[in-house]
Amino acid sequence: MLRMLNNAPTNTSMYFGPCTRTRKRTALQENVSPTSLEKEIKIEPGLIVKTEPNQSLSGKVAKKAKQVKTEKKIRPKLEIGFEPPHWQTQFDNIRQMRKKKDAPVDKMGCERCTEDKYTEKEKRYHILVSLMLSSQTKDHITHAAMQRLHDYGLSIKSIVKISDKKLGELIYPVGFWKKKVDYLKKTAAMLQRDYENDIPHSVEELIKLPGVGPKMAYLAMNCAWNEVVGIGVDVHVHRISNRLAWTRKKTTDPEQTRKELESWLPQNMWKEANWLLVGFGQQICLPVNPKCADCLNRNICPASTAKMRCKK
Repeated sequence: MLRMLNNAPTNTSMYFGPCTRTRKRTALQENVSPTSLEKEIKIEPGLIVKTEPNQSLSGKVAKKAKQVKTEKKIRPKLEIGFEPPHWQTQFDNIRQMRKKKDAPVDKMGCERCTEDKYTEKEKRYHILVSLMLSSQTKDHITHAAMQRLHDYGLSIKSIVKISDKKLGELIYPVGFWKKKVDYLKKTAAMLQRDYENDIPHSVEELIKLPGVGPKMAYLAMNCAWNEVVGIGVDVHVHRISNRLAWTRKKTTDPEQTRKELESWLPQNMWKEANWLLVGFGQQICLPVNPKCADCLNRNICPASTAKMRCKK
């Protein structure tokens, strides 16, 4: 017995009970203490448990060890609130430049595509149709197409019955008019079948309609239902937001821009944002050759081409 103890590994502990042939190997043979391991797992679940290739953990200790990740977890940094510099001044300046309300969107926007003589359901449908036609189309072309549809008799029932050829003639030359013929027909059938000849009352349901994207859905909620649940971001809002650095980093599509704007812009300004920026983009902050010299934000806009000239 003395010889056995002398030859025992220094990192091993033996337990002898009443019967000397009974022994219990502790976790010290694996260089791990079960008690300390359990404490470490509870305190920091990401700690590493190292064992030699020929060693193994058994029982409850092994089960806990399998749950421990091989690398310590890196907790994500808390995101600091973002607020663009000068945004309030920029916003007020855009209000000042838009006070005449004489941009195409002011005269021919989706709210202008219906009349008081129609029922509330019919008005909502007219707004939705106008939004669907407006994609990749200038306002005056959309407005003219809506006028032709009204002259024909614009209703869910009439669009369901109209032939593709005739509908195409009425909406041409809106952008992607052939696809929009299909979208309008399918959407009208869905509204008749599933929504009692009305348009859906949520963004989630609106974007299920053929040809209706997030921008149209948020604008429909705003203009048709008079509920502001998000910012409608089109190409103008998307372009201007990036030029003014109203996003943390340059965004690649309008949906990313919408999320960025909604993260910091006060909600009571969401409804106004689309109308202001669209008209501003139609008159001054043009896609090509923007009129920076005429812009009140020329000295506080990161993208201004007139900034350096004004400083001289």
